[in-house]
Amino acid sequence: MDIVALLIDFILHVDVHLEAFVANYGTWVYALLFAIIFVETGVVVMPFLPGDSLLFVVGALCGVGLMDYATSIALLWGAAVLGNQCNYAIGRFIGPRVFQWEQSRVFNRRAFDQAHAFYEKYGGFTIVAARFMPFLRTFAPFVAGVARMTRAKFTFYDITGGGLWVVGIITAGYFFGSVPWVKQHLDKIIWAMIILPGVLVLAGAWKAKRAAARLA
Repeated sequence: MDIVALLIDFILHVDVHLEAFVANYGTWVYALLFAIIFVETGVVVMPFLPGDSLLFVVGALCGVGLMDYATSIALLWGAAVLGNQCNYAIGRFIGPRVFQWEQSRVFNRRAFDQAHAFYEKYGGFTIVAARFMPFLRTFAPFVAGVARMTRAKFTFYDITGGGLWVVGIITAGYFFGSVPWVKQHLDKIIWAMIILPGVLVLAGAWKAKRAAARLA
């Protein structure tokens, strides 16, 4: 329970923890951030690690001179791309095994064919859009691997989406993170960055389920 409490505290007060880490360990903060982003995007069982809020705070620290803007973008873009590649590789490795369960209602050949067709048609948009949605950005590359989305297509959208995500949010933090109102309400902004994308995903899933029920 102590580890869970510590993780929750880190997520909700990531600005305080990162600033203290920079003060105590200097450039080692880049290694820590690389590891967090890589694990959050690269290990399918770690979707709860901070992503959006972490990048925003990194941008804010760059804005006040505690971190380097160009170095942060280069390293964390690399971490995001490599993390997705790892997750995709795990999906490709696991996929052929789980879809051999012909009697399963979820993991069967028909489900695989449907997933493969979806990712070949809409996978690019899914990989890019999922970058901005907690939990989905962890699962999307894994499912792309399971569905056998082609490696070249996945890599293109992985690099594109990773760049938009990392550069966009770090830059937002760089310009707005030191604004007094933002600093005063940063805890609420972090909560919003965690909750709102999830609400949008659930609302979209609910609407899609209702639409499918009407067609059935």
